Amino acid sequence: MRFLIFGDVVGAPGRAAVSAALPALREEFSPDSVIINIENIAHGSGISPATMQEALAWRADAYTSGDHAWDNKKGLPLLSDPHIPLIRPANYPTGVPGRGYLTYTSGAWRVAVINLQGQVFFKNDPDNPFHALDRLLEMEDIRQADMILVDFHSEATSEARAFGWHADGRVSAVWGTHTHVPTADAQVLPGGTGYISDAGMQGAHHSVIGASRALVQSFLTQLKMKFDVEENGPLEVNAVVIDVDPRSGHATDIQQVRRVFARD
Repeated sequence: MRFLIFGDVVGAPGRAAVSAALPALREEFSPDSVIINIENIAHGSGISPATMQEALAWRADAYTSGDHAWDNKKGLPLLSDPHIPLIRPANYPTGVPGRGYLTYTSGAWRVAVINLQGQVFFKNDPDNPFHALDRLLEMEDIRQADMILVDFHSEATSEARAFGWHADGRVSAVWGTHTHVPTADAQVLPGGTGYISDAGMQGAHHSVIGASRALVQSFLTQLKMKFDVEENGPLEVNAVVIDVDPRSGHATDIQQVRRVFARD
């Protein structure tokens, strides 16, 4: 079974990038399932009802998120809507809006997608994701899945790498999101888990991780600046294609996808 997985969609340019590239990527790779991280889809911060409707037009099987999932207050009800395949990091306290995983059927196979957030360098303080994964893998509906996939939303590549080794052989794939920068370490780990530290973003190519290049001034002056999405210039799309043997639940191949193109 083949999964086409996209990292963070950043604002309107990210939405435009996915809308433009997804049909051709579906034609090129013939994925059985598509998963997209949308925590930055609304102006780079959170999810709004309007941007969720735009994302649903992509017909993904699961939409993952991260620490910005709750930034847009109008979008909070979306996280708890059982009819929307949207999840947020599972390692947050009871009572936080949303769910941390979902299961769905693709053909004859049952898929579980888990969302977890790292702890290193984050301002908020979610539960230990390593322990959270151990608990989740004991849940009956996840245990019944033929394939288990994890979006690990993390800042530190060391934490992401360690998490990949912790999960190796127990899940089909782990891909990182959050930094918006694609890493060059895509591999199938020895236990059969497809892994990459960060899948990369969808958004403005001439930007600072999707933000305006004016953000350079923040580093020159040490003064905080608002994360304004870069609206001009070419677009980029970053994704991974992961092939999984549903009988064993092990990944057989992982490849990166990167496209840079002029916007219409």
